[in-house]
Amino acid sequence: MTTSADSSRAVSASRPLALVTGVGRTVGIGAGIAAQLADSGWDIAFSYWNPYDARMAWGVEDGAVEAVSADLAGRGAATAAIEADLAEVDAAARVFDAVERRLGPVTALVMCHCESVDSGLLDTSVESFDRHFAVNARASWLLVREFGRRFTGAHGTGRIIALTSDHTVGNLPYGASKGALDRITQAAARELAHLGVTANVINPGPVDTGWMTDGLRDDLVAQTPLGRLGTPRDTAHLVDFLCSPRGQWINGQLLYSNGGLA
Repeated sequence: MTTSADSSRAVSASRPLALVTGVGRTVGIGAGIAAQLADSGWDIAFSYWNPYDARMAWGVEDGAVEAVSADLAGRGAATAAIEADLAEVDAAARVFDAVERRLGPVTALVMCHCESVDSGLLDTSVESFDRHFAVNARASWLLVREFGRRFTGAHGTGRIIALTSDHTVGNLPYGASKGALDRITQAAARELAHLGVTANVINPGPVDTGWMTDGLRDDLVAQTPLGRLGTPRDTAHLVDFLCSPRGQWINGQLLYSNGGLA
């Protein structure tokens, strides 16, 4: 794990701190969430892992980490960018160590990271299956565990939010590991109740951040009553609400924020 340059937290000592995982591209859901939270008065630490993007069709976005950091700073947030392979068992603890060293204690954990490589029941390799569960399930549990062990905020202020998916057919290891993520996050709503931490899962439906074909995009638009695809900003609005005091009473839920997709 390596770290990139950080901005000073002297901007405002009163701003709460959110850790957003999986912010490797400027067009991603994670970047949209980070920007919205920064607008709402949060400082932002975020993790990324370029080797994952390098394996995917869209590739690595050169300068994305620096661009996201600069954008967040322009919105008034102190930032810390941390490169980490969350498949490594000790990565979650090292991420939290780095965040606390640079910006302080985390108030909200927003998990947008994922491993997602299409394969079905008959052609998924054991290696791929294990990596999906290492990143999507085990790393999420370890991040939640670190958050729960370290949280020192006022009762009722802590937040855990995870992004999930119900796409399993033809995408077996991704969908199965996301199902495990759902249960881990919902368990946190009960097991971390003594800390006053809420925990919720969001299913944002299909959001085109560069991975859709034209045919798939048209098909999904046709299945959505509002006649468009979701955007990172759509998901960010719900995360922003859940992280605010007004969202405190929503807890232990799996929320569909997908425009009514059939």
